[in-house]
Parts: sequence; structure tokens; C-alpha cells
Amino acid sequence: MKVVFLNPTGITGGAEAVLLDSMFSLRTNFPEVSLELVLGSDGPLRLKAAELGVQTHVVPLPSSIAKLGDSGVGARSSRLALPGKLAIAIPGAALYVRKLRSLLKSSRPDVLHSNGFKMHILAGLARPQSSALVWHIHDYVSSRTVMRALMRRYAAGCDAAIANSDSVAADIRAVLGGSIPVHTVLNGIDLQRFSPQGPHLDLDRLSGLPPAFAGTVRVGLVGTLAWWKGHRVFLDALAKLSSTTPMRGYVIGGPIYRTVGSQNTLNELASYAKNLDLEGKVGFTGFLEDVPAGLRSLDIVVHASTQPEPFGLVIVEGMAVGKAVISSNTGGAAELVQDGIDALTHVSGDSEDLALRISQLISDASLRATLGAHGRKTAESRFDRRNLAKRLLPIYQHAVSSRSAHTARQQR
Repeated sequence: MKVVFLNPTGITGGAEAVLLDSMFSLRTNFPEVSLELVLGSDGPLRLKAAELGVQTHVVPLPSSIAKLGDSGVGARSSRLALPGKLAIAIPGAALYVRKLRSLLKSSRPDVLHSNGFKMHILAGLARPQSSALVWHIHDYVSSRTVMRALMRRYAAGCDAAIANSDSVAADIRAVLGGSIPVHTVLNGIDLQRFSPQGPHLDLDRLSGLPPAFAGTVRVGLVGTLAWWKGHRVFLDALAKLSSTTPMRGYVIGGPIYRTVGSQNTLNELASYAKNLDLEGKVGFTGFLEDVPAGLRSLDIVVHASTQPEPFGLVIVEGMAVGKAVISSNTGGAAELVQDGIDALTHVSGDSEDLALRISQLISDASLRATLGAHGRKTAESRFDRRNLAKRLLPIYQHAVSSRSAHTARQQR
């Protein structure tokens, strides 16, 4: 079997981490499966795939397509602007599909595994007739005006969908009406890389802050700067803590998206923190290449998404490194933890409730240690990336069979 993965960017975010983990697991468990990767832009993902022995092709996405998206609708962009953006993107999309179709025709994959909404549609348009198409969906479809309509339109060219949580799977079925099989495959992580043992980072130096006093409890939100990740809720919660609380907060991560209106900037968040009188109490590290070391450098890992989280990779990563995790209690994130056993949960978007959970953990070192130990065990039992291939290969095989049967019916 030959599998070609398609991803819209060469930058490594959460969905790209899952892509790398999937390729690693397939390489480890089924070395006879041939793997290739097509990227919409060059970046670190190409090099990391090469380390796994995966041949990579870069077919640059036109800027008009790369910047198109509706993840920021309702926050930073206007619904009225979308038709105009679509019209501008159509010529670039047509040219891109021709280039992608030519590459795939020469590659002759059995399976196309698309990652990212734009690639789902472009892969469907460029797919060779004999290749099965599997959409790997990491986000809710129903909340995206443009992509919801496009995916309904092009679902007939897709043979299976993979959802990263039962919550996302239910959303896909509601949008597509059961037109394609939907399989839940929980994300996995590298449990050797995300381990309690390993290097730490000087988060204060990276943030440009003076060293914290001995006994300071370090509380951090780790992730991209997407507007719905709850950075302002996190900062609001820290501002509600007593001024005598031995705490320092950290915002770890940077902007990775090219879609207009989809994310905060570090300057915006720093200004927001200053207005809350948190200057000097919160550090902004920017993007960190060594995420496990960043997580190990914290005492408390906060997940504060204001919308239902499709999965919440940082929740699992925080548990894997043995840290006390506070997670929002909605969407796919609610499927990952047991409140009070391997993590604490808070009401999504409620800074008051989040502040209570942070305060509880700051004052109870024993509880932090217990949650961290139990969280590591949960990560080992449920989220080991080595097991991903055993879930993926049967989906591929069924998709290939379905596509072959469909092609045979068309040829009669």
C-alpha cells in the first residue's frame, strides 16, 4: 500500500504533530507501507518527515488560498467578506489543483490522507480516480460556514473520515448526514519525548523577566495564539488571584496561521496583561521548539479554550510529562480526563472558575503531584502514538476496497 499525506503548511502545529505521529507509527508497525508527504509550504515539517524516511514534495499554496478561511468568523473577520475572498481564490485553486493532480498521477497512491480543511477539498478535486481519499478532521465542521458547504458538496469523493474525538465525529455525521464512514481515532503522542524526565527551560529568561523568587508556582498556557484558545480568559483568571499568591504565569506559543483574523498577536496579549496589572507577573516566551521542556518547566498546565475543543493535545502532553493539568470541560477535551483523578476541569470561558482551580493547585503541592502521577498513567494507557497505525491501517484498507468497488460500478 502507498499512502500520500497532504498538509496545507510546513509549519508544525497540533494537527501536524498528529500527522508526524501517524507516519512514525505506520513506519514502525508496517514498514512495508510506502509513505509520501505533500506540503502547501516549506517548513520544519518537511525536515521532520525526512527524519522518518518520508519523501516530501512542496507544492506551494497560492497566497489567496492560504489566507482563506472562516475560523475567525465572528471574532476578527466579516462573513460579508467571504464571497469576495472565495472569488479571488478560485483561479489560484484551479492552478493548484492541476499541479497537485499531476504530482499525484505520477505518484499513484492507494490512499490520500488529507490533513486540514483546505487540503480536504483540494485533494478531492485532484484525486486520481483509483486513489481512496481519507479526510483526517481535527476540528468542528459545523462552525465553519465556507468549509461546511464545501465539504458537503465534495463528500462524494471521500471514502472515509477520521475524527480526533467522539465529539468531532458526531459533528461530522450531523453535517454530512452519514454520507461517508466516520471513525474516531484519538491522537497519540511520543511518550519518550513527552516524559517527566528530561531538560527544563529558563522560562523567565525566555520571557525577558527577572528570575522568580524561590517557591514560585509556575502556571502556563501552552499553544498557538488562535483567538479561541482562551488566552484572555487565562490572563483574567490570573488577575483574580491574590496579589500575595506565589505565582508567575506564562503564555507559551506563537502565531502559526496564515488565515486572516484567526489569531492573537503577542503584542496584543502583552498589552492586555498590562491593562490587568499583570506586567512582570506574566511572561511571553513566543514559540518554543522544545515543547516538552517547556511543559516540564511549569508546575501547572492550563487549557482554557473558550469554544468546545476538538481534542486538546496540550492536555495529553501536560499529563504525559507528569504535570497537574487544568482543562476546560467541553467538547473533545472532556473525553480525555477524569476530573479530580488525573486532572482538574473548569467551566469553559469562565475566568472565575479557572481562577479557583489555579488557586486550589497553587496551595496544594500534594494534589499537584497526585494529578501529575495519575495523568502520566492515563497518557501511557490511552495516548501512546505507537498504537495509531493499528487503528489507521484498517481504515485505509476499507477505504481502498470501497473506492475499488465504486470505480468498478462506474465502469460497468
